[in-house]
Amino acid sequence: MTNGYDNPSFVGDTVFTIPERKNNNAELIDVEIKHPNYASTTVSQVHDDKSSKKNGKTTKHKERESWGKGIEFLLSCIAMSVGLGNIWRFPFIALENGGGAFVIPYIIVLLLVGKPVYFMEMVLGQFSSRGSVKVFDCVPAMRGIGVGQVVSITIVATYYSSLMALTLNFFESSFSSTLPWSSCKPEWGSCIPSGQNGVVNMTWNNSTKSSAELYFLKEVLKAKESINDGIGVPSWRLVIFLAISWTLVFLILIKGVKSSGKASYVLAIFPYFVLTILLTRALTLPGSMNGIIYFLSPQWDKIFDPKVWYAAVTQVFFSLSICFGNIIMYSSYNKFGHNVYRDANIVTTLDTFTSLLAGCCIFGILGHLAHELGVEDISKVTRSGAGLAFISYPDAIAKFKTLPQVFSVLFFLMLYLLGIGSNVAMMSCIMTVVRDRFKKIKNWQIALVIAIFGTGFGSIYMTPSGQSVLKLVDYYGASFVTFILAIAELYTFCFIYGVERLCNDVEFMLGFRPNWFWRICWKFVTPGLMTVILVYTLFNLEPLQDNGKDYPLTAHLIGMFISFLGLVQLPGFMVYAILKQKKNTLLERIKAAFEPTEKWGPIDPKLNLKYKEYVNKKN
Repeated sequence: MTNGYDNPSFVGDTVFTIPERKNNNAELIDVEIKHPNYASTTVSQVHDDKSSKKNGKTTKHKERESWGKGIEFLLSCIAMSVGLGNIWRFPFIALENGGGAFVIPYIIVLLLVGKPVYFMEMVLGQFSSRGSVKVFDCVPAMRGIGVGQVVSITIVATYYSSLMALTLNFFESSFSSTLPWSSCKPEWGSCIPSGQNGVVNMTWNNSTKSSAELYFLKEVLKAKESINDGIGVPSWRLVIFLAISWTLVFLILIKGVKSSGKASYVLAIFPYFVLTILLTRALTLPGSMNGIIYFLSPQWDKIFDPKVWYAAVTQVFFSLSICFGNIIMYSSYNKFGHNVYRDANIVTTLDTFTSLLAGCCIFGILGHLAHELGVEDISKVTRSGAGLAFISYPDAIAKFKTLPQVFSVLFFLMLYLLGIGSNVAMMSCIMTVVRDRFKKIKNWQIALVIAIFGTGFGSIYMTPSGQSVLKLVDYYGASFVTFILAIAELYTFCFIYGVERLCNDVEFMLGFRPNWFWRICWKFVTPGLMTVILVYTLFNLEPLQDNGKDYPLTAHLIGMFISFLGLVQLPGFMVYAILKQKKNTLLERIKAAFEPTEKWGPIDPKLNLKYKEYVNKKN
């Protein structure tokens, strides 16, 4: 007997036991499926996966790629979900929304939205062995959701890589004998040296700015006042760092999940090593505990504020990368029966733990900064957005009296690896969609085209107005579009495909039926809460501005076109799916377009047949 898996399994994984082949001809054999939660089942399967005969001709069958080891899937999910949002976004979202009181709605939303959606997407990807577009074989009319998510993720990846270029710039500069942002230059005008301690009542809104902020704006970005002054020419230095980042992504993806799975050991584990060092150092700094207490101190009056709950939902949504297609894509490379229930709980719990850990680390450092400046209000030494990572943190590190370069290197290395891990996931999603459609194209060819396109298109973010362009593209092409597509996805899987079908799939694959908690969340709580948040967002939508100035009309038109590209896929593919149905009446075509295709189910044809028999018995 030989193990049907080519790789070691986690405890709890399904094991396919296949008899040894006795000759070189393809033959129909029985595959015994053993699972601890249900009795053994026998399924017929074509034993020789390399070739079979069809119409007298020999045709080759290629197995879908899979992870080298089960743990590589888990680590890749950690590297994807635990990213920049945990390090620089969560601490200040919490601070702005009640401090420690924000953690309560955040954990509630994690339980009611984050975990159910994460588990659902893992189940659908693994059960069908399909990427984020083909998974909609369960409801062909809604395939446009998957296509729209790919469009959105492509847009996000272009500017996400630009943040990696900026991070790499700071990482390289950290090796200088003196941190270049720690002191002022004469041409900068009114400036406070970031490396100077004891500056009292420092604020970020004066005409006087820190050298860290002026270094970022004048040396790194060479920024203009607003996009109305033109975009400008890309910085060659930043373009080189951008090309290096895309080259690294290309090398990681050169063999698909086989190579990215190996890289996940570093991308998922090493940032925790660095974060632990930084936290240990932060706790030893004078004033650090004041910063941590400031971060965790609850403001109970805000817990009933709708804005706090909105912030909690958006943080969980974007932090875990749910409804982007990445989770479905990663789990589609799992062995059938892999314990995704365990993995979903591990990743979502670890994501929250990392956010809290990063918050303590960052505010420990900022508490020390406030102590050195003689400032009691820590909010006066912070800045949100990109300025947080590239202004506040460098400014705080510059004030370290002992080896600030070492901590700067570690900090930006951690940010860089977190960013690369998320970018690899986004690119893998695009590659999977292409490979599912064009199976003869090799992984390295797709990765190379993506890297070249990403470097070329991403150069626009390396211009003096690049951050303004990034803000425009994020507003129109990512945040709003992905939120609408996410709600459409939840309605598709939870209502059209149906919670009962979903539970049947889980039972067939994992051997247990999801309990009442998962069913209530999928059927009512999760889609309902997301709908309320969408309505709240629409009612509170504010016009996009750049440094207090309105964007030009041309910029808004480009932005609306980007939104159109993402959203038009939904009605477009719906019409296509209806017209494609071979039925007599329009009503019959519409009904058929919202039913699973004949091929829906496990990708193995014989296991698929067994699934059909299982579903028929259930019905």
